[in-house]
Amino acid sequence: MTQTAIPFLFMRGGTSRGPYFSRVDLPQDLETLSEVLVAAVGSGHPLNIDGIGGGAAVTTKVAMLSRSDDPWADVDYFFAQVSVEGGLVDYKPTCGNILSGVGPAAIEMGLVEAQNDETTVKIRAVNTEARVVATVATPGGIVSYDGTAHIDGVPGTAAPVELRFRDVVGSVTGSLLPTGNLRDIVDGIEVTCMDVTMPMVIARADAFGLTGYESAAELDENKSFFDRVEAVRLKAGALMGMGDVSASVTPKFGLLAPARVGGTVAARYFMPWKTHPTMAVTGAQCLASCVLAPGTVADGLAEVPTASPAKLTLEHASGSIEVLAEYEVNDGDFNLLSAGLIRTARKLASGDLYVPSQVWTRT
Repeated sequence: MTQTAIPFLFMRGGTSRGPYFSRVDLPQDLETLSEVLVAAVGSGHPLNIDGIGGGAAVTTKVAMLSRSDDPWADVDYFFAQVSVEGGLVDYKPTCGNILSGVGPAAIEMGLVEAQNDETTVKIRAVNTEARVVATVATPGGIVSYDGTAHIDGVPGTAAPVELRFRDVVGSVTGSLLPTGNLRDIVDGIEVTCMDVTMPMVIARADAFGLTGYESAAELDENKSFFDRVEAVRLKAGALMGMGDVSASVTPKFGLLAPARVGGTVAARYFMPWKTHPTMAVTGAQCLASCVLAPGTVADGLAEVPTASPAKLTLEHASGSIEVLAEYEVNDGDFNLLSAGLIRTARKLASGDLYVPSQVWTRT
């Protein structure tokens, strides 16, 4: 069987992992592109045994990079979430963890020229039109992956990648509050439907009879909980103007509870049919905004910082993540101006990835 070779970098970005491609090395039409990505990842088998996926939603993500024609940006970042078993590809969301590797990958691919000491890469997330400034360690003009930064969910330490997100309010729906309300009742559950970087449906853990401190494994075993969440998510998605979201990973779902280990709030994030082992970078910004915005379901759960920028620590299933939010509240109306996070990334491999020629042959 002949195969088609596709150049790629294999990278860990934050607490996710996947192939990073140059967009020009892939088919341009989305139908063929989806077939290629399904084959590359090995979607359709729980272990992704015939591809390079890792059998989990955080390891079946794909980044596609190109030089941007946006006068502000250096690089366009096109993201795809490939399902583990379903053979599906979703282009609606973006991924902030995979985005952590975009700056280093863009330099490695020659899309951005490295500077001495550190390099600033301006990134346009084409799925949502968010703008992100990444600062990458490049001593001597070479990407460094060694450093002392640690993020929960990843062993060891690495060089920090500083991310600053802009233009993230209404990323998909065009509105901070897509339903027009700070709170809605869906299937008897009080929720806040919010769109900051990632459209989300957010509830209190106790609304489902949970503490909010359950492990990812404990939550994944709770089938009745997931059935209730999915019913709420589908109805909320329609209320948010997103139509039928049954085959889409958005909106995501999140739970909040009072902090118990010194953070701002405890949080659990869902992908949405499985519990995230840590926390999505995009989800962290939306959950932090929910905590900061007056009148949401988060009211009373946390001692909210009053000064901007505010540092919020979200306690997740594997530790915590910090979000530095610059925001304003005018007459009770919340607006997130920017959000900053520290992530890490590491290049794991590079070379050619192969897909069967019957899936795609380069012309």
